[in-house]
Amino acid sequence: MSKHVFKRAGVLAATVGITGLLSAGIASAHVTANVYGPQPQKGGYGSIFFRVPNEEKDAGTIKVEVAVKPEYALSSVRTKPIPGWKAEVVKSKLPAPVTTASGTQITEAVTKVSWTAEPGTKIAAGSTEFQEFQISAGQFPTNVDALEFPATQTYENGKVVDWNQPTPASGEEPEHPAPSVKLAEKSGDGHGGGHGSDAKTSEESHASSSSDNTARWLGGAGLVVGALGLGVGAGATLRARRATAAAATKNTEGTR
Repeated sequence: MSKHVFKRAGVLAATVGITGLLSAGIASAHVTANVYGPQPQKGGYGSIFFRVPNEEKDAGTIKVEVAVKPEYALSSVRTKPIPGWKAEVVKSKLPAPVTTASGTQITEAVTKVSWTAEPGTKIAAGSTEFQEFQISAGQFPTNVDALEFPATQTYENGKVVDWNQPTPASGEEPEHPAPSVKLAEKSGDGHGGGHGSDAKTSEESHASSSSDNTARWLGGAGLVVGALGLGVGAGATLRARRATAAAATKNTEGTR
């Protein structure tokens, strides 16, 4: 009886472990740009997450740089603070002014964003860890279907890897693809298509809401798993008590 219970408990633990792996996902070996929630729209604002894994077995990542093409004319780029990492946003004067979807003329735009690890901080060696670096940016251009962000990854042993190769029209991924984000067509619902600080606030509120929903979902999943574990344990205890009672009754009748 007890061996059967232990076997079932082991199966449950394995199932929970597999579910956890599937929920967390497997980090890509490439530096990628990701969007959580609705796709950012042309002429709008949005949050982009640069996921950086570590491919070196004996060296950690200590710096990440992301280039922003001047033709995108992104006048607003803000970074989310990450403990142990120093962020820097670099602006440059544009060769010629660019007029945004809202009619604003941009003469300076963000051309680079970098994160440098402080002493004692790094993305650890090996392929089991990654770090995500978040930016909130806009207004996005209206004349492109996707944004490319060539990136540079620097390791503590001095090795530098460039992630700057564009993906061809055939869709075949190059060896070191540049992180990219597709832009949705502008709509009139106000999501990502607004202008000014109100649009940025709306995007940030949506990102916060998405994070809260994800946290609630994970919390709910944890409660379900916990309930399953308690159910299995309670069932096993009840069966054990019944078996003990039955054995005692049988012994008593035998004595008589």
